[in-house]
Amino acid sequence: MGTIENVNLDYVLIHAARVGDNAVVEEILSRGINVNVQDEKGYTPLIIACYNNRYETAKLLLEAGADVNGFDYGGNTALMGVSFKGYPEIAELLINNGADLNMQHGNGGTALMFAAMFGRNDLVKLLLTRGADKNILDARGLSVTDLALQQGNHEAVALLESE
Repeated sequence: MGTIENVNLDYVLIHAARVGDNAVVEEILSRGINVNVQDEKGYTPLIIACYNNRYETAKLLLEAGADVNGFDYGGNTALMGVSFKGYPEIAELLINNGADLNMQHGNGGTALMFAAMFGRNDLVKLLLTRGADKNILDARGLSVTDLALQQGNHEAVALLESE
């Protein structure tokens, strides 16, 4: 059974990951707190760090054993988050640490789909180069090309067609 102190440290770890306070992250992890703890939405410290563009914190968490393919309660991974937000350096870090390029969230979306829908074409290019599957369909039966067309992202469509 977790103590009150451990529950509080879980939240402190997640907050430290959000703001990129690596000294606090290191201190909490040194106390044996689970690096893959989840908050009320299922966000892990790694997901939070990545979503908030905290490269060094993400690297630290991965080195401490964070699950690169951990997902929140909606099925979203850190790679999906950075693909939506547009952080290619962190995407590269995650991919180099074994991120599954083709994981699908609750509605069947992939990191490639998020990148294409939100105009993150540098990430579209990166994900395709690293082997993301452009033929996966979401829960509605739509492909990444369909989603890019819906958003008027013709650059992504061109990238998808050239791969």
